[in-house]
Amino acid sequence: MPAPNTLGIDFGTSNSAAGIAVAGRPYLIDLEPGQNTLPTAVFFEDQPRRMRIGSHATSALIDGEEGRFMRALKSLLGTPLLHEKRRLNGELIDFTGITARFLREVKTRAEAACHQEFTHALSGRPVKFHSKDETRNQQAEADLRQCYIEAGFSDVRFMYEPEAAVHSAVPQPGLGLVVDIGGGTSDFTLFEQDQDGATRVLASHGVRIGGTDFDRLLSIAHVMPLLGRGSEIRDTFGAGTLPAPARIFNELATWQMIPFLYSADTRRSARGLLQQAVEPDKLSRLVSVLEDELGHDLAFACERGKINANRPDHPGARIDLKIVEPGLGAALSPDLLQSAIADPVAGITACAAETLALAGVPAERISRVLLVGGSALLTPIQASISALLPTADLQCENALTAVAAGLALQAETAFA
Repeated sequence: MPAPNTLGIDFGTSNSAAGIAVAGRPYLIDLEPGQNTLPTAVFFEDQPRRMRIGSHATSALIDGEEGRFMRALKSLLGTPLLHEKRRLNGELIDFTGITARFLREVKTRAEAACHQEFTHALSGRPVKFHSKDETRNQQAEADLRQCYIEAGFSDVRFMYEPEAAVHSAVPQPGLGLVVDIGGGTSDFTLFEQDQDGATRVLASHGVRIGGTDFDRLLSIAHVMPLLGRGSEIRDTFGAGTLPAPARIFNELATWQMIPFLYSADTRRSARGLLQQAVEPDKLSRLVSVLEDELGHDLAFACERGKINANRPDHPGARIDLKIVEPGLGAALSPDLLQSAIADPVAGITACAAETLALAGVPAERISRVLLVGGSALLTPIQASISALLPTADLQCENALTAVAAGLALQAETAFA
């Protein structure tokens, strides 16, 4: 029986891609004109009522169009929030349905580009959606499976994302480690290859730390204080003051939580803080951000600042917040970047060390490291991994497409 037409899909927290094998080589499909990666973002327009995805969704946000923007949908898998219904474009829909619509659009675009129907999918998945809760890990995969079925696929199989990256790498004898730093998780695969390129996976491991955590910590450290985090609020019933509640600022700094903050209760709470604020100019900015729904604009500003601070040719990097107030911003030097993300970098490096321990392999035996994912290109990450594996050659030639390319190659035989 012939294998079904299967599409390899790298459904990521920040970006997604899809592909198939052509003559034994990966072919990544242009899901947007001239682009084989697609921002994992959606935008629900107010008028006309429709959903945009990818760069068109991001552009709608940047252009200030009326509607609701969402990103980091993958981070909600395995949580009750995934099934919480929201009213969008006049209908009640949960995040399962939103994710399914995104995947259905990926399917439709891939079919149009390849002139064939894809009935099955081989999807990448993190080694651990949730670091320590196996029940939530299982629920997250079940949730993602439901999204694929609702998107129109007859069946879906899953492959660990770092293992997919191994299949797209140029064979090289010896021991290697994939370090895949995604938007929401970091995943590792320890593998061995022989002279003929035959590959044996020795261990895979993961932790729920990713690039969006870096953005969150940068925002908490450098953006949220400008909106009143840490400011004193006068006690309504006494003469003293208390620090502004941290919860609203922490959630505003978290990609996947931003859509839940645009409620009447949250806005009312922010206005109440403003009335009692010792520093009303800062809390006034918080009120404006919530009422004008600028949370994602702040998150994108942090992401851009992070990227610029990592570039040696960009000495004046800053988090530009002119969307909130003309001239507002925060300087972000490489040292400030490194300081802000030191804890998650340490957690990622510790998980890499645990991966080696799972297979009983000493660090000095690793000959190469395959760096995968945009955040794997950050200097603090590379420095920390180099310190852990001082004899390994760090390779990052296909950092943004390695997982998608591996899934494309393996899709051909996933259901054979």
